[in-house]
Amino acid sequence: MIYNIPYIAVVALILIGLYAVIFKRNLIKIVIGITLIESGVNLFLITLAYRQDSIAPIYHGEISRLMSLPVPHALTLTSIVIGVAVLALMLSLVIHIYRHYGTLDARKIGREEE
Repeated sequence: MIYNIPYIAVVALILIGLYAVIFKRNLIKIVIGITLIESGVNLFLITLAYRQDSIAPIYHGEISRLMSLPVPHALTLTSIVIGVAVLALMLSLVIHIYRHYGTLDARKIGREEE
């Protein structure tokens, strides 16, 4: 049961993020939901790389034990860097939208006041 905790956390992060993206109308909350989904995917990649009783994937000559997978770790680091850049872009767009429309409500954006 204890080995399933990371997978439960992945599902919880992704579901909470999907809830925020689908049902919330505040643009900041939608950005937070997208970030939660990204964190869930990153945790899933790290969880896939885990092997019981493994060592870090650093080669020191003779390999005496099982090593963990290095590719998911590299993918996760790349994903984190890309995620930070996308988060900065999303927040700058939210600031621009707020300055233009005066609201963060997604329902009121783009509608002309009568």
